[in-house]
Amino acid sequence: MPLARSLSVTSLSGLEEWDEEFDLEDAVLFEIAWEVANKVGGIYTVIQTKARLTAEEWGENYFLVGPYVESNVRTQVELIEPTNPTLRRTIDKMNASGCKVYFGRWLIEGSPYVVLIDVAFTAWSLDRWKAELWDLCDIGVPWFDREANDAVLFGFLTAWLLGEFAAQSEEPPHIVAHFHEWLAGLGLVLCRHRQLPIATIFTTHATLLGRYLCAGNVDFYNNLAEFNVDKEAGDRQIYHRYCLERAAAHCAHVFTTVSQITAIEAEHLLKRKPDIVTPNGLNVKKFQAVHEFQNLHAQSKNRIQEFVRGHFYGNLDFNLDKCLFLFIAGRYEFSNKGADIFLEALARLNYLLRVNHSDVTVIAFFIMPARTNNFNVETLKGQAVRKQLWDTAQTVKERFGKKLYESLLVGQLPDVSKILDKEDFTIMKRAIFATQRQCQPPICTHNMLEDSSDPILNCVRRIGLFNSSADRVKIIFHPEFLSSTSPLLPMDYEEFVRGCHLGVFPSYYEPWGYTPAECTVMGIPSVSTNLSGFGCFMEEHIADPSAYGIYILDRRYRGVDESCNQLTSFLFQFCKQSRRQRIIQRNRTERLSDLLDWRYLGRYYIAARHMALAKAFPETYLYEPHDPTSTTGFRYPRPASVPPSPALSRHSSPHHSEAEDNEEDERYDEDLEAEKDRVNIRQPHTLGFKNKAPAAPAASGTSNGAAATEKN
Repeated sequence: MPLARSLSVTSLSGLEEWDEEFDLEDAVLFEIAWEVANKVGGIYTVIQTKARLTAEEWGENYFLVGPYVESNVRTQVELIEPTNPTLRRTIDKMNASGCKVYFGRWLIEGSPYVVLIDVAFTAWSLDRWKAELWDLCDIGVPWFDREANDAVLFGFLTAWLLGEFAAQSEEPPHIVAHFHEWLAGLGLVLCRHRQLPIATIFTTHATLLGRYLCAGNVDFYNNLAEFNVDKEAGDRQIYHRYCLERAAAHCAHVFTTVSQITAIEAEHLLKRKPDIVTPNGLNVKKFQAVHEFQNLHAQSKNRIQEFVRGHFYGNLDFNLDKCLFLFIAGRYEFSNKGADIFLEALARLNYLLRVNHSDVTVIAFFIMPARTNNFNVETLKGQAVRKQLWDTAQTVKERFGKKLYESLLVGQLPDVSKILDKEDFTIMKRAIFATQRQCQPPICTHNMLEDSSDPILNCVRRIGLFNSSADRVKIIFHPEFLSSTSPLLPMDYEEFVRGCHLGVFPSYYEPWGYTPAECTVMGIPSVSTNLSGFGCFMEEHIADPSAYGIYILDRRYRGVDESCNQLTSFLFQFCKQSRRQRIIQRNRTERLSDLLDWRYLGRYYIAARHMALAKAFPETYLYEPHDPTSTTGFRYPRPASVPPSPALSRHSSPHHSEAEDNEEDERYDEDLEAEKDRVNIRQPHTLGFKNKAPAAPAASGTSNGAAATEKN
């Protein structure tokens, strides 16, 4: 069922609606994850944003299953009576047997049904279920691993729920159960062991062992085939978790992961090649007006500039109109997230800007939560001084305006030398005196609890970027997630991203990467790597990613120093762009949002579900094999006009204008630019599915229909 959405004139055509071929009337989908209505990490975003599309596809037969967390339910869920008679009987039976199972609607877009299980209420069964797990699978879970204990409880309860639902069904149901991550994986293993009539899917968003190995600064990708996985998991005391994850991957009818790079990782660490890659998408809001997102960028940039004015008071010796805002955000994993290579590239960029006498100033924000005890006093003082200066200017302006008004009222031109009196000058002198500063602007906005051992601060000390007047690159480390209620930088994350010029995410380990994806749909260029799922996906779909503001850093086939030089080159070329070129590039970046919309990427989840139905119920559903891990859709060509950087300027490029890039001969028609970019876009690859066809003649007819679909 297509999503109703408005497309801007900058959207690229080619993403045509994908007609549903399967009859889902008697099929039921359960999607099981620990992060259903329970935000812990990125899987919450995946499930939350995908829910609307899945609910429209499956209607009343779509149920999300997660843990019952009182604090989350109060704000996110409306508890109601089950609407499905079979599910009502199932929940009543479980509640009568000593469980606490709740039913409701998740108050997000799409309003999907949720089944929430109180795992703590059945903790009395933990030892018995652990013993059963040992007898069935030879997996022992230590008593001190609370997260694994929760996984055992949740797994047995979800398997109980699905088994009871199958038993309560009046007709043999076609149930699809989609399990996300190892925390939900035990339920899948139990469903297969009990031979329940359920088509199972297991999705790993990042392998457990991969996360732990990369956190230990291991040369991960060059040694993937060499790791002794059992020993490595045992050394890190996660062998029982690893066994649960690996068992789920092998027991599932269909095994999926979120990116090509994670598929390679899963094949080596979990010893099974994924059947299909299911990339993560977003609910993309398209704008009716062509430049509405550009206006939002300008508004948010002004708010960031206000913060910068306060932070650098007394040292504001650079032009804010020629200032570029770069940022990196995410979990504080110094090496995995690429903060180390970003800082080194900033030091080299600072040198290049200085020796080339550039008038551009770069301010790099690090938004990574760390242990702090309060705001930095000097940072708070800066914002107070800025506000005081503003109030002073408003006071003088009011006095000036009143005198000007009175002079004009009597028909006289004002005497400018007398319109500002001694008191006005005294007020202004006091304000200027208050802006004097005896120290350099702080690097960190908060008081760090572990200042001496903090990786970012230690790296800043090593490279010597201390926000001095001579530096063209300034650094601001904000060790808390952004909030619109903060007294320091009162902006939420989305608003902050819109105000920046470039997101930099040179991650070493990033199974997907929502941060660069969010930048893209907001029209903000970004730097990613070929070791991130997002970077691999964009390389596969776009002929020249950098032309669309997606810079792909090579960290897979280059050494650290070479990668750092490449990142420095990206940043330096970006700094050399004119304002007009950055505007054109943002328009191009925003066009790519169609690629990241669940309307397009949701088809790979649909493919996985159909594949699972065909494997579990071969007498009812037919399926044609295809390239198992291909996410090949259409491929954007290189833009036919403006290059991303002055280094490649041709006659059709907008030339740098001394008069603020507004010369009449530099006309830029957005409709024409979009039309040029539509050329040579090939249609999305159609996945090979068959309709419900139990009889042989019907199968033959379906084949013809599928062939017609492939032609389209």
